[in-house]
Amino acid sequence: MDEYGRFVDWDKMDVSAQSQNTKELTCTDFHELKQLARQGYWAKNHSLRAKVYHKLISNIPCRTVTPDANVYRDIVVKIVGKRSSSSLPLPEFVDNSLIPTYCLNAEGIGAVRKIILCIANQFPDISFCPALPSVIALLLHYSKDEAECFEQVCRILACNDPSKRLIDQTFLAFESSCMTFGDLVNKYCQAAHKLMVAVSEDVLEVYSDWQRWLFGELPMVYIARVFDVFLVEGYKVLYRVALALLKFFHKVRAGQPMESDSIQQDIRAFVRDIAKSVSPERLLEKAFAIRLFSRKEINLLQMANEKALQQKGITVKQKRQNVHLAVHAENFKSEIVSVKEMRDIWSWIPERFALCQPLLLFTTLEHGCSLSRFYSHSEGHEPTLLLIKTTAKEVCGAYLSTDWSERRRGGNKLSFFGTGECFVFRLQPEVERYEWVVIKHPELASTGSETENHAPPASNPSDRLSPFLAARHFNLPSKTASMFMAGSSECIIVGGGDGQALYLDADLNHGRTSHCNTFNNQPLCSESFQISILEVWGFRDTMNG
Repeated sequence: MDEYGRFVDWDKMDVSAQSQNTKELTCTDFHELKQLARQGYWAKNHSLRAKVYHKLISNIPCRTVTPDANVYRDIVVKIVGKRSSSSLPLPEFVDNSLIPTYCLNAEGIGAVRKIILCIANQFPDISFCPALPSVIALLLHYSKDEAECFEQVCRILACNDPSKRLIDQTFLAFESSCMTFGDLVNKYCQAAHKLMVAVSEDVLEVYSDWQRWLFGELPMVYIARVFDVFLVEGYKVLYRVALALLKFFHKVRAGQPMESDSIQQDIRAFVRDIAKSVSPERLLEKAFAIRLFSRKEINLLQMANEKALQQKGITVKQKRQNVHLAVHAENFKSEIVSVKEMRDIWSWIPERFALCQPLLLFTTLEHGCSLSRFYSHSEGHEPTLLLIKTTAKEVCGAYLSTDWSERRRGGNKLSFFGTGECFVFRLQPEVERYEWVVIKHPELASTGSETENHAPPASNPSDRLSPFLAARHFNLPSKTASMFMAGSSECIIVGGGDGQALYLDADLNHGRTSHCNTFNNQPLCSESFQISILEVWGFRDTMNG
């Protein structure tokens, strides 16, 4: 059809959707380019899209020595030899990935394998890159020959701009991206996450498929639209689209029986057949409607997850621990929650801590109702889990991201600390999780300057990090962290979501809640309550004992 159509099986393409109008792309302004990509400016003209891809990829900053088309022409005969391209073995780093045909003809399908082998030869440092076959298959659509496609893929792989992440090339990067995606689902797709927890023994196993949904299952027309924006905006776009896919899956399948014994298989099938329910435009519209963390914040979360994996020695592909069975029935005993309820709580916590097992640190049944003993047993542990059972049989609690020793920074005054990963929850009479709130303490509201010094800001300026991770984890200024916990010798306060806050008195016998009914949620528990049992749990590293 045009000079870039050598590898395309046009009989399988919807040529009617292609525009024959000759268009050029002359803009260089990033924001204008971003809008054009999102609007699909070059999506309906095969030749224009090819030229745009070449322009965008040629502008990627790369390592000084990056293999180009000439290198491919020099090495392809030596590497492939006289073997049939269809019988070429794939390197281990693609992890038996699907090689999507994307309406390629026989020559194109064979070319994918040849290019993968040549890339393996030139990039010995790649240890895990399951997205690679899909990227090559897609770019063959917009390349004049194999060598040109090889050069474009090499430039993507050789990107050396630390602020521009493109394709995961190690298992550590890939696995931490799966954990990061799980954290984002937990935050932005709570209804879908609740479904995953209900039907899957290992939620992270489900979320480890997120890149396969995009680079494997998503039809050609859809992944091309995603790739349009990805080349302009980077990795964050992939998270957005995967979250949108999960939201649509939950919306379409809500209340319907599973079509297979595996939720993973059901999601894959849904993504493969997405054209039956969602258009490419609607998918992108949904993706960009999600008010996602900033790129900097996502990078910090990714770093935290990578660090957690490194500390546990998980840097190469291995049999995944069933993380959501980390709460072992034979080793777990609580007077407040069952094993199942604890596993539900485990599904809410950040993925890097879901690798750990619960460890009982404090219980009023054994240690008495003493706030000082509560602190002495809890300090030195980060994060911790607070569980409360009231005399009215209500069960509630809080996930606390920060060590209670931080309270000492305020001297004898009630001081606020913690991060936005804190949340409060209710298990009885109904399950509900509340997160991301700024503590509002009515008793402190009138204390003037003291409150101003400790209360978190009402909003985050665009150049500030949201309070998702502890500032000290990344040597950031303390002002980048918000406060969700408070402690003194007289009381404890924990902020939850939707206006929920939990207050405990010094004797650990009485408590009360604050609820502003922001989203018409039910209160955490009774406005004033008596504590029957209180427990504090820590997180024990299963890898390092």
